Amino acid sequence: MMKQLSDKKIVDSWKNNVTPWVSAIKNNEITSRVLVTNQAILDSIKSRNPKTVLDIGCGEGWLVRSLADLGIDALGIDVIPEFIDYASKEGKGRYKVLSYENISANKLKEKYDVVVSNFSLLGKESVEHVFQQVTSLLKPGGAFIVQTIHPMIGFIDGNYNESWRTGSWNGFSTSFTDPAPWYFRTLNAWSTLFSKNGFVLTTISEPINKKTKTVASIIYIGELIN
Repeated sequence: MMKQLSDKKIVDSWKNNVTPWVSAIKNNEITSRVLVTNQAILDSIKSRNPKTVLDIGCGEGWLVRSLADLGIDALGIDVIPEFIDYASKEGKGRYKVLSYENISANKLKEKYDVVVSNFSLLGKESVEHVFQQVTSLLKPGGAFIVQTIHPMIGFIDGNYNESWRTGSWNGFSTSFTDPAPWYFRTLNAWSTLFSKNGFVLTTISEPINKKTKTVASIIYIGELIN
């Protein structure tokens, strides 16, 4: 594995791209999110009728704000202080600076009906730690909802094995630099992450872009086994 392809490199990249990312979300520059995936994750969360939600890797906070508009008490956490500063100034929802490696019940001291990660589980060891901790953060009958890159999209060069992949900002503005790497997981690998950490996968959905007729993402809903 190349040295730069690591969980730390993901964080370093996002630290360098706070401003263009905030602008891209604010100005609806990411077509797939506007047309498909934003509503898809909201619909998945609403299907659980939660009163409380934890958003892991909340970024600039759009999802927390959207949940607040629905009357849902949501806390967003992110390792990048600049994202949390921006989100807090927007005035909806609650936010906290917290790295994935430090996520725990002792740090958060509350439990949730739903824990969600929306395109924010990109690493290897950090993601494994998140899965290990989520069960302690959920109320009985709670659910962990993950929207991520569909394995069909990540399947390149004939390589359908778990491995680090180089990142790209193709399709984004030229303001973005230093693309973050990400760790590719197969469908079975994602399913195993849920099952070995105390979840039963109740739903696997594949949001479709109606304009391009292609799959835009994959959403897993794992229900906590009591």
